[in-house]
Amino acid sequence: MLHAAVELAAAGGYEAVQMRSVAETADVALGTLYNYFSSKDHLLAAALVSWNDLLRTSIEADPPHGTTTAARFDDVLSRALTAMLSAPDVSKAMVTAMMSSSDDVARCKEHLNGSMGAILDAAFGADDGPTYRATVSRTVEHVWYSVLIGWVNNWLDDSEVEQELTDAVHLILR
Repeated sequence: MLHAAVELAAAGGYEAVQMRSVAETADVALGTLYNYFSSKDHLLAAALVSWNDLLRTSIEADPPHGTTTAARFDDVLSRALTAMLSAPDVSKAMVTAMMSSSDDVARCKEHLNGSMGAILDAAFGADDGPTYRATVSRTVEHVWYSVLIGWVNNWLDDSEVEQELTDAVHLILR
């Protein structure tokens, strides 16, 4: 079902992901789809969680590169951004879904925050304490989300997204 949602989003963005179409593409009954996902936003948010978990697995298998915390953050965010920019319609659909205020999407956001925190945690140095790590991670996550909203709304293009993230990380880690 997640794969079907991603396939539809790749073909036509957020608007193309309709629950009936997802059910047909996934070859499941519409009721079955609704047993797992309460809405299109929940479905797309769950797809983003799944995608983020793959990134986390990749980062764990190949830890961030760089001799400084900022360089390692650049590496992590570059990998995440490369994945998102490689499928812009899918990424924009998933980010749009994350803006929903539904309880089901909120649970996906909680999972995503924990997973993103673990991904960013891999970029810190051994001497960085837990309070510092938590504060920096939370701040970078806020910037990341803000920049993605700008990208989804066409306020920022691909290169501006990368530059905004790089600038923010370097200011935060100064």
